[in-house]
Amino acid sequence: MNDEVIKEFRENGGRVGGMFEGAPLVLLTTTGARSGRPHTTPAVYARDGERVLVFASNAGGPRHPAWFHNLRADARVLLEIGAPDGSVERYTATATVTEGEERDRLWREQCERDPAFTAYEQGTDRIIPVVALCRMHIADPARQRAIAGHLVRVHDELRRELAAIRDGLTASPTTLEGQLGRRCLTMCGALRSHHSAEDTVFDQLETEFPELGPALERLRREHLGVARAVGELEELLKRGGDPDRLRADVGRLTAELEAHFAYEESTLLPALGGA
Repeated sequence: MNDEVIKEFRENGGRVGGMFEGAPLVLLTTTGARSGRPHTTPAVYARDGERVLVFASNAGGPRHPAWFHNLRADARVLLEIGAPDGSVERYTATATVTEGEERDRLWREQCERDPAFTAYEQGTDRIIPVVALCRMHIADPARQRAIAGHLVRVHDELRRELAAIRDGLTASPTTLEGQLGRRCLTMCGALRSHHSAEDTVFDQLETEFPELGPALERLRREHLGVARAVGELEELLKRGGDPDRLRADVGRLTAELEAHFAYEESTLLPALGGA
């Protein structure tokens, strides 16, 4: 269900129908506390000045939602929110879990806006966390170093995953089913999410570092090429195609990504203070 909501949200400027019609929704892309992979989740939000508030209600369930645990491990989140012009605005934010009187006030205000949250509170013994999301500004040197570090970590993780998939294809050359196929699809999803987040950051980098404009435009074009290759790989996996074709496609994608990662790191890391 979340996948359908996410797709509709992105295609309709942050608006969705069905059971969430009219609800103020955002998309939160957090980094898995255990897996290190990006996870995107719809969440109801409210504004508090420049901050965006989200509520870890989990519909009154007994445990905090996974996205909340992810934010406790890594406070950075990619936020997607509907804009007045009908587009979806994307930016990186930092999460802070509110406490004490501030948390209680923000929670009461949300319950007044939406009585469903009162029901959620009554259905659980948890104190439901209220999380404030603040936009991260690219001009901050600490933010730039954080971007550089995150970029290298994600690239290294994707390199390791591609290597593991190649090894798996060599060891199991006759099947695309089971764990190997799922691993390929998971890698494709992680790569797509990573490039989506990067495209958002590129817009901010171009404003802060105009001299990077030509390099960033090249990287955007390469993202489109990788997206096409990933789409073809996903279609092959879903059809259960020829393993030899899969090995060839993974080999081409790996070579394309290695060149892309190397160019991106050599171009962006010096500007960001990461090299």
